[in-house]
Amino acid sequence: LIPCVEMVRYSSTGSEAVAAALRLARAFTGRTTVVRFAGHYHGWFDELLLATHPVGEGTGRPGLESAGQSPSSAQHVLVAPWNDLAALEGMLRQHDVAVVLMEPIMCNTGVIMPARGYLEGVRTLCARAGTLLIFDEVITGFRVHLGGAQGLLGVTPDLAVFGKALANGYPISVLGGRREIMALIASGAVVHSGTFNGNPLGTAAALATLDVLGRDSGAAFRRLTQLGQLLMQGIRRVAASHEVSVLLQGPGPVFYLWFTDAPAITSYTDSARVSREPYARFAEAMLREGVRVIPGGRWYVSLAHTEEDIERTCEAVDRALARIRPVELEPHTQPSGGSR
Repeated sequence: LIPCVEMVRYSSTGSEAVAAALRLARAFTGRTTVVRFAGHYHGWFDELLLATHPVGEGTGRPGLESAGQSPSSAQHVLVAPWNDLAALEGMLRQHDVAVVLMEPIMCNTGVIMPARGYLEGVRTLCARAGTLLIFDEVITGFRVHLGGAQGLLGVTPDLAVFGKALANGYPISVLGGRREIMALIASGAVVHSGTFNGNPLGTAAALATLDVLGRDSGAAFRRLTQLGQLLMQGIRRVAASHEVSVLLQGPGPVFYLWFTDAPAITSYTDSARVSREPYARFAEAMLREGVRVIPGGRWYVSLAHTEEDIERTCEAVDRALARIRPVELEPHTQPSGGSR
């Protein structure tokens, strides 16, 4: 189903799969440097929890984000602004880079779509530099398209990682990619061990989930997109009736809700400037109305949802907005470079 996948290796969490992908990429290229992007999230391991909430979006070395992280975690990691092809090209020219790691849709910070031609440009730059391209599809995989974001957007990475959406929420993750790269794990040259790798519960759930998702040429994803877009339209309509400025963006199965009068959020810098306080109050009000939403601003729909659920959610949005004083939802910005 996934364009880049010729061989697979299973584990239990997204963090594990990304860590294995980096080890594999370094072994294949014989290089150590990783390029990642401001605002992207790739797990909680020491070398992965970097630049998810940076101060600013400049090109350079990332800062640590958790007490207890080893200072050496950032030694071989560079951070670039996403959707800026020139910045990445300069970095690949100046450094011997093993891998470029990214969310193909920047879901963790605003569900920001790649600019037109950006992913194609990244693919070309990586091939030219002998650098592997990894898509972290833990969110987008089996959620936005039967072929993941790479199937939706038509750009094929060298390696990709997937998570629990593959198994409808059961614990499983996957590292997959080109056979010549993945063969390093099969041969034992690259170690990837774990008692629960390929655990029967997760793999059985994945087989059952893929059976449903694959029916009728991926009709499930057309349904998810329809439901998500219906919900976004309903929230916009309700917010307008309260004269509250909102921005909703995303393909539908996953989208992001901001309280802002900005026409779009296109970068981490844009995201960092928008205050999160109005949304936090809104999320609390929604919970009191019987609807639980992710506190950060990202929304999902699933095949369990119905049009009636969409209608009930929009009614809850209406009551939540009425419950909160207008001043509490007034959009405002933080100084450039704010992080959380």
